[in-house]
Amino acid sequence: MIYAVIMAGGTGTRFWPESRRAWPKQLLNLAGPRSMIQSTMDRLVGLSDPQQCLIVTNRQLIDSIGEQVPQIPFAQLIGEPCKRDTAPCIGLAAHWITRRDPRGIMLVLPADHVIQAKSQFQAAVRRGVAALEEDPTRIVTFGIHPTYPADAFGYIERDPVPSDVPGIFRVRRFREKPDRKTAAQFLQTGGFYWNAGIFLWRADTILSALRRFEPKMSDHLERIGQAIGSERFSPTLEREFAAIDGKSIDYAVLERFENVWMIEAPFDWDDVGNWSSLPRLLGSDDQGNTIQATHLGIDTRNSIVRGTDGHLIVTVGLGDCIVVQTPDATLIASRNDEEKLRQVVKTLNERGFDAYL
Repeated sequence: MIYAVIMAGGTGTRFWPESRRAWPKQLLNLAGPRSMIQSTMDRLVGLSDPQQCLIVTNRQLIDSIGEQVPQIPFAQLIGEPCKRDTAPCIGLAAHWITRRDPRGIMLVLPADHVIQAKSQFQAAVRRGVAALEEDPTRIVTFGIHPTYPADAFGYIERDPVPSDVPGIFRVRRFREKPDRKTAAQFLQTGGFYWNAGIFLWRADTILSALRRFEPKMSDHLERIGQAIGSERFSPTLEREFAAIDGKSIDYAVLERFENVWMIEAPFDWDDVGNWSSLPRLLGSDDQGNTIQATHLGIDTRNSIVRGTDGHLIVTVGLGDCIVVQTPDATLIASRNDEEKLRQVVKTLNERGFDAYL
């Protein structure tokens, strides 16, 4: 039985002005008619029953997520009282699983990625389950064949010797996000993959690893785990989770664990990290524009235009730009400056423009 854990606590600041604190990236319809988190749930159908799914998010999003994925029992939506990165999130979910099933297999995936096709994704997960049946102490991750020298992703370097299970390799090491020159060297060398941030392991394995590598974090998580299902859970979660020194699961465990294996992902993947992801997902017209709006463009090229229904957007003499119109805020930016959207959100916060966050 596979227990799916969806991490849905991100804020998606690079998708401002659509992504807001109360309605972040994972709740947006960016790549189709379904929101990111709904699409994530869709690809789990036939792989993990909703009764075995857990969504960990921030507490402000519980009601909104519950409305979007009503098939998940409300009690299986866990709201973190504060942001503490992925290792505490995963540890909390692992305790929930082991209380139900001490040998439960745990599939961890972000709520805001695009994966195609569903059948290939599920086949890869089942291949990982086979690897765990062969050796239940393994940690399995999924590597994406890089198609360009991306400097926005971490990389996995694999050992060239395959295991007995086809398509799975021992991980030699994880590599931090490189500069563009180093990323190009990775592609030329071969044996390097984008780290998709999707993991498969037994819940008791990851808890054991956290006890070994992060004993202080583990102690706080143990106390939360002991309170699951009782009236003590909410106050214990509030107190103990806030006391944790947050850390990513990569730093906490994966880079230190000796038995990590990687499956070559047979599926197409995109982390949909910013507005410039949309042309990759939706395509462009003959002028290189990706349009999701009522739009009139004159001498407009290589631009992304997105707006609300019934609102006409006219662009004239525009090139390499992003235009996003919402009912209360409009973004006009150069595609070359897209990373500065984090700065926009920070500045709005500093100046007290809370209504736009």
